[in-house]
Amino acid sequence: MDLYAALADERRAIAARLDTLTPEQWRTPSLCSSWTVHQMATHLLVSCDFTKREAALALLRSRGDVDRLQEVLVANRADLAPGQVVALLREKADVRQVPPVVGVKGPYTDALVHQLDMWIPLGLDDDRPVERWRPALDFLMTKKATVGFLPSAPPDLWYQATDLEWQHGTGDVVSGAAADLALAILGRTPRLDRLDGPGANALRTYAHR
Repeated sequence: MDLYAALADERRAIAARLDTLTPEQWRTPSLCSSWTVHQMATHLLVSCDFTKREAALALLRSRGDVDRLQEVLVANRADLAPGQVVALLREKADVRQVPPVVGVKGPYTDALVHQLDMWIPLGLDDDRPVERWRPALDFLMTKKATVGFLPSAPPDLWYQATDLEWQHGTGDVVSGAAADLALAILGRTPRLDRLDGPGANALRTYAHR
């Protein structure tokens, strides 16, 4: 899979759905409770819109805290109206600028997961091709994912997707749809009841950390 092309496609799909939202939906809290759908969409824009100078200044302001860095970059774009966010996502969809360490798999995984962060609270289906989750799940199993994604490595389990030929790890089995596994690994709780297997409780506990 060409991850750059897939990432561009995800950005366009996100823009297309965002374009259908009402003002009230844009103001809805995302699964990342400190951010609204509007702010989450702006966060997705940052990965294809930041400059090295802006990132360096934001890093100084955030004192090296990756989460705070993202908050600064989003705050820098607080004056962008919903229509502007949508237009810029479309305009910059093909940008191949990626952050250090995580490379393209970072913004690619962000694009998939943060869609769910927006669509689930809005009661919207996530209709992306399930094969798109394979690179994201592979990435979440690596040490690189602890840079800005996971505070610690996920529990030592045998992860098994039920809608995709993908599995990883050792130990007790935890199974679920690819998207639901990714959400749990990233600490999202709405779909934990969909997990199955003897390792499911361990992953649920990790997600609630």
